[in-house]
Amino acid sequence: MAELLDLASVDAVLSTARSVRRKLDFDRAVEPETIFECVNIATQAPTGLGGESWRFLVVTEPDRKRQLADLYRAVLTDLARQRGIEVKATQQALVDRLHEIPAMIFVCTTADKPGAEIAGQVAYYGSILPAAWSLMLALRARNLGATWTTLLASRQQEVAAILGMPDGVVQTVMLPVAYTKGAKLRKADRLDATHVTYWETWGNSNQG
Repeated sequence: MAELLDLASVDAVLSTARSVRRKLDFDRAVEPETIFECVNIATQAPTGLGGESWRFLVVTEPDRKRQLADLYRAVLTDLARQRGIEVKATQQALVDRLHEIPAMIFVCTTADKPGAEIAGQVAYYGSILPAAWSLMLALRARNLGATWTTLLASRQQEVAAILGMPDGVVQTVMLPVAYTKGAKLRKADRLDATHVTYWETWGNSNQG
């Protein structure tokens, strides 16, 4: 007999896992045991080419967080200038207090880097990013807000130097994590499935 799931709860977590940059409790520590619970859920994610090459580095030490926050700010500032855009208010709110975030979780892989072909890239990152997403969902289910950030992935060597990472470790996503403080997470306004789903051939919306 198939296991019965509480679909309402599952769907609620999946539908309301937003990037949380405001209304975070910067004064409440995130318990190590809670992070371990979430990582144990994350490592149940499907994996492929990379096998179980995932590694999770949790940063809570103030000086390291400040160095990482300064680097994050520099990357965001450069990116905004290059693209000729302004940093969103919600992004700026996170940047201004990133050094105060209770925990930063880096999702890394130790798998050998793939070649330039698309299939290899998909297989490589497809073996680590599902774990990162499962981690974010597990955090969401425990009233922990997180933000899916990739800016620091562009500064692999500098981050590695701050965190003592050896050669061969690839950083993918960094999740700034804190308990939420009155944040109301709702479904986002997205296009309905009928507008983004095709059947049998590209562009065909008929279901047969």
